[in-house]
Amino acid sequence: MYFRNTFITAIVLALVGCTSIQVQPIDRSVNLKHVCIQDNPKVVVADFVTVLRDGFDRHGISTEVFSGSTPERCEYILTYTALQSWDVSTYLSYAELRMESKGRKIASAEYRLRGKGGLSLMKWQGTKAKMDPVIDELLKAY
Repeated sequence: MYFRNTFITAIVLALVGCTSIQVQPIDRSVNLKHVCIQDNPKVVVADFVTVLRDGFDRHGISTEVFSGSTPERCEYILTYTALQSWDVSTYLSYAELRMESKGRKIASAEYRLRGKGGLSLMKWQGTKAKMDPVIDELLKAY
């Protein structure tokens, strides 16, 4: 009986609780209307920037993507990284967002699949399903 209960507990833990989300949201006092997203060419998650832009748009915040040096008009800069893992096919396993103003961090968010998702079938959810809740928490004041 003990072995059976331990085995069932191990399976349940492998299937749930694999996602870690940590967010330091943007404070309501920040007058956020437009965000410049710095392109990260190392990120190979094809729809990641589109999901980011759609998420900010959903909160009434316009975005633009830039490469190279920061345009002078950009007061708020979002940098990001996103990593994929592979298990039969690729899937988003880690993402980090960092919002800065004048070189100072004003908000951040991290999405992580613990153990790269283990046996959970949720690991194959799309970028939108994984990142929308993260973006919504980051921008919950808007």
